[in-house]
Amino acid sequence: MLSKTLATLALLVTATPLAAQTLTPAEQGAIDKVVADGLAATGTPSAQVAIVRGGRIVLTKAYGKQSDTAAARTDAPYQIASISKQFTAAALLLLEDDGKLSMDDTVAKWLPGISGGDRITIRQLLSHTAGLQDYWPQDYSFQAMETPTTPQAIVDRWAKKPLDFAPGTQWQYSNTGYVVAGLIAEKAAGEPLMTLLERRIFKPLGITAIDQDKAIGGRFPTGYHRNALGPVRAAPPPADGWLFAAGELSMSAGDLAKWDVARLNRSLLPADDWAAQEKAVLLTDGSTTNYGLGVSLGKRAGQPFVEHSGEAVGFLSENIVYPEQKAAIVVLTNADFGNAFVSIAQGIAKVVLPADADATEAAKTKAARAMFDALRGGTLDRTLLTADASYYFTPQVIADYRTSLSALGEPTSFEKAGQTQLRGGFVQRRYTVTYPGRKLSIGTFAEPDGAERYEQFLVSPAN
Repeated sequence: MLSKTLATLALLVTATPLAAQTLTPAEQGAIDKVVADGLAATGTPSAQVAIVRGGRIVLTKAYGKQSDTAAARTDAPYQIASISKQFTAAALLLLEDDGKLSMDDTVAKWLPGISGGDRITIRQLLSHTAGLQDYWPQDYSFQAMETPTTPQAIVDRWAKKPLDFAPGTQWQYSNTGYVVAGLIAEKAAGEPLMTLLERRIFKPLGITAIDQDKAIGGRFPTGYHRNALGPVRAAPPPADGWLFAAGELSMSAGDLAKWDVARLNRSLLPADDWAAQEKAVLLTDGSTTNYGLGVSLGKRAGQPFVEHSGEAVGFLSENIVYPEQKAAIVVLTNADFGNAFVSIAQGIAKVVLPADADATEAAKTKAARAMFDALRGGTLDRTLLTADASYYFTPQVIADYRTSLSALGEPTSFEKAGQTQLRGGFVQRRYTVTYPGRKLSIGTFAEPDGAERYEQFLVSPAN
């Protein structure tokens, strides 16, 4: 019985050895309690959790039971639903890099017969500003979903209705827009969307992803539903074809975290593609949507985050990335009821991201990165330096920094290394800069209060 399972969650967990090596016992215990409490309070049978801290995966763990008879596993592919949208958007950005399309192409250029297709752009499809009516706004599967469908059938039924609003004038979530976008991606690429994603994203990152229509039965997690406060029951999955491009992916929390690490490190995709995905799209009146291309945008304790949740029949999920804190939290659950996926993610954030301390260090890292970029460009704001540091940075030193650092191109990551310390009346911090094939170390001293000018900012090779 599921109720018995929920009562014994502490005994039904699996974890990677990495977790114990990088999280303190107190942190691990607090995370375990957050997850157990969230599952027990809602009746959610299981959860997978992955945590990224310092730009690397520090925890993957599974809790509870993924089916009536099987304990949750860290490698099991849970349905991530609308979190899939950012992968569809990334595929289109890559096709734009290839010169095969433009984000500003109209839909009519690629697909005939779409309402407003001569005015809707691909960018508007991906940002939910196209005006196409959503084919699945319900939080349950409706009658038509008992019958298999195709992307074209969804387009024919919903994307040829009158627009809900003029393109670009409003924001309204629309799965229909992503089905249209997925068909455009396939037409431009000349291959199925899943094949394109596998070749350009999943295989390079070592991600195992499958179509959610195939992640059913056998060793796969069972999705569960609950009517009000009634018993938790297995949810009959919809027929094939209903989530193409808008929510069709299944993968483990650990594999989704690999994508988050790529986002944090600006790897795999060109840096400008990541930036384009994370740039809030504006409406025609100049107001922001707080949504980019397949991702929501916001702030926690003053620090920006990139987020998306997902809902499929029997599954709810959350993926949230904190770029300036080099952190991410993934929570996947096999229930389409309750708020465990949100409460668990929020609870974990309180454990692994202490707001005040992390916000301070994130700001210092951002300032150090700005100084590093200035030196790469051969410019230097001496108001940021003490008299000693200004003396050190002679024209020859600045020229050497510019020549040697600019030749390396753009770094793939810039991270704080080690603990903040006091030395000689200054605050000492170290940073690691990573490039393909090499690393640099930066040692800094800064004034402890007030202007907090740099007394030292030295760059050297690292291994």
